[in-house]
Amino acid sequence: MDKNNGAIYDARKLGKPKMIILGIQHMFAMFGATILVPIITGLDISTTLLMAGLGTLLFHCITKFKVPAFLGSSFAFLGGYAAIKALAPDDPNSMLPYACLGVACAGLVYFILAAIIKAVGIEKVMRFFPPVVTGPIIIAIGLGLAPSAVSNCTTNWLLAFVALAVIVIFNIWGKGMAKIIPIILGLLISYGVGLVLYFISQANPDLIQNVPWLFSGGADANGVYQPIFDFTSVNTICDNIAKGNIFGSEGLIGIPIHWEKTVFGGIDYSNTALIASSIIAIVPIAFATMMEHIGDICAISSTTGNNYIQDPGLHRTLTGDGLATTVASLFGGPANTTYGENTGVLALTKVYDPRVIRIAAFFAVGVSFFPIVSAIIGSIPSCIIGGISFVLYGMISAIGVRNVVENKVDFTKSRNLIVAAVILVCALGLSSDTVSFAIGSATITLSPLAVASIAGIVLNAIFPGKDYKFNTANASDAANFEKEVEPKEKKK
Repeated sequence: MDKNNGAIYDARKLGKPKMIILGIQHMFAMFGATILVPIITGLDISTTLLMAGLGTLLFHCITKFKVPAFLGSSFAFLGGYAAIKALAPDDPNSMLPYACLGVACAGLVYFILAAIIKAVGIEKVMRFFPPVVTGPIIIAIGLGLAPSAVSNCTTNWLLAFVALAVIVIFNIWGKGMAKIIPIILGLLISYGVGLVLYFISQANPDLIQNVPWLFSGGADANGVYQPIFDFTSVNTICDNIAKGNIFGSEGLIGIPIHWEKTVFGGIDYSNTALIASSIIAIVPIAFATMMEHIGDICAISSTTGNNYIQDPGLHRTLTGDGLATTVASLFGGPANTTYGENTGVLALTKVYDPRVIRIAAFFAVGVSFFPIVSAIIGSIPSCIIGGISFVLYGMISAIGVRNVVENKVDFTKSRNLIVAAVILVCALGLSSDTVSFAIGSATITLSPLAVASIAGIVLNAIFPGKDYKFNTANASDAANFEKEVEPKEKKK
């Protein structure tokens, strides 16, 4: 049924072709950030895509197929990977399986919090997460991502503006299907404009250096402007296919799991000291990511108008996220986390059916077996990704603002002002390595968002004057989200 200004909760009414297109749109939204983690860490991109898709499907199974969340690569563990890789400076990538083991154990920590929530009840846990805490956290999630969007846009503002303008135009003035797939339309049109500029620059290479704002895709480390597109990987794969090399990581079909990079085949289990160091160094990061998870679920709940903290329950979403992270890490993939990019897509399209997310997950799994598809998607210029992210990240913050407004947070109270202020300043003002501490030979760094979440929770707990009570009896309770619920006697 349609609610909340035409929101669609059952996408089957749109028909299968349109649902598939919507699923592809969600896959494009998560692709850029998801593959960035393996690029930074040295993990395998195909494995990452496979585990993102499988992790999402696993999450949906555990959450009773109710939560429209996509699980992509988590950036929170980047410091952990770097710390473990530093233990073998001559061959840092050989340490990745050990880091993955630590991340797998971190995923299991989610089960502990989920068990506590199940045992003591959601009311006792959620009193630590009132709207004055979750609202600013959601705002910080979007604003924290904003610099990356702007940074990507700076490589070619023209193409970024084309992508952004197309999304805005079709989302506001579009009709029918065009109104709910503005991201794909923005991507295709800006990609097409980029190709025209690319081929013009290839015919006259001097244009790249002489008119970089129009014909380049940004400068390299030496300040030399580069073409808008880099088709190196695509050309390599096409050459191999033409030579008959069908199978392999640079062929038509490739196996996305590499045994020597998994926890099962890449670790010397007689080296107990290294194993223990890896686990001790990375597991504490889970406490920060669990706080981020709660903020993400609140954001998705606020977006869709469904109280997912109550049903299927926070204990289930935590279990799904943790288990997806553990499984992905065991097979050589990065940690998984609920993705803000896809929450932005939900807010933009108002199609809240989890089936669409699962379609995106199936596509991610399928793409992982075809390197050529990954290479083509990977060729999307960062400026186009930036233009798309420009609106998605802003929408996440807008959801946080709506969260605070709808729940009537009283900012005439000094306690509420201070809690919100500390959260925002910590999340947006701290650098990525401000809060760090050593455990053994490894250094643990908490992300600014994790610090902000912990600070907000602690301050709200110790300050007097709390005026919030979570009530699971009614999803329209002034908790973290609003949804009209008809009294039972009015239902037929």
